[in-house]
Amino acid sequence: MRVRVVLADDQAVVRAGFRALLDLTDDLVVVGEAVDGDEAVRVTRAARPDVVLMDVRMPARDGIAATAAITGDPALAATRVVVLTTFALDEYVLGALAAGASGFLLKDAEPEAVYDAVRRVAAGEAVLDPAVTAAVIAELGRRSPPARDPERLAVLTDKERAVLARVAAGRTNAEIGADLVMSPLTAKTHVSRIMGKLGARDRVHLVVIAHETGLA
Repeated sequence: MRVRVVLADDQAVVRAGFRALLDLTDDLVVVGEAVDGDEAVRVTRAARPDVVLMDVRMPARDGIAATAAITGDPALAATRVVVLTTFALDEYVLGALAAGASGFLLKDAEPEAVYDAVRRVAAGEAVLDPAVTAAVIAELGRRSPPARDPERLAVLTDKERAVLARVAAGRTNAEIGADLVMSPLTAKTHVSRIMGKLGARDRVHLVVIAHETGLA
C-alpha cells in the first residue's frame, strides 16, 4: 500500500522540495498541498491522508492550531501529523507536540530521513529526531525542572524502564532491540505496554513523561 501524504507549508519551494523527494519513491505519494493552516485542515479532511507534513509558522491558522484541529477530529483518527521545523528547537514545536503531533522533522533532513520518518509515522510510530529531542528535553528542563517522581514509574519493570530511557533518547524500535538484545517487534511490544501502563498517547508523550520523572 502507498502512504498518502499532505504537504502544508507557506513556502512553495519547500513544498516543491518535499514533493520532489517523495516522488522518487514507489510507496509514498503526495495527495494534497496547503499554504496555510486553514487550507491544511480543509485538504486533510478532503484527502484523508496517512501523514501530514506540517510547517508550524504559517499565515491564517498556524500549524499548531491546524494540528490540534486534525488530531482532535474523530474522522481523522488514522491521520498523523509530523511537524516541520527549521531549527533544532523551535518555540512552536513544543506547542505542536502538545497539540498531538506525532513528532518532528528538520526541513534540511537527508532524503532517507524524510522517507523513514513518513513510513514510521504511517506505521504508528513517532518521529523523534535525536537533535530536536535533546533540545526539547533541555527546554522542558529549563522551564520546569523534572519532578523525579520514581513512584510514577513503579508500574514498569526494569526492562521497561530501559526501553523508556531509549525512547526518550529518540531511538527507533530496531535500535532499542539492538541495544537490549531483542527483536524490533519485541521492542515495539514493550513500548506499547509502557504507553498503556503510563497512560501515554504516543512515543512523544513518553519523552515528556521520561523528563517529568527524571529518567531522561
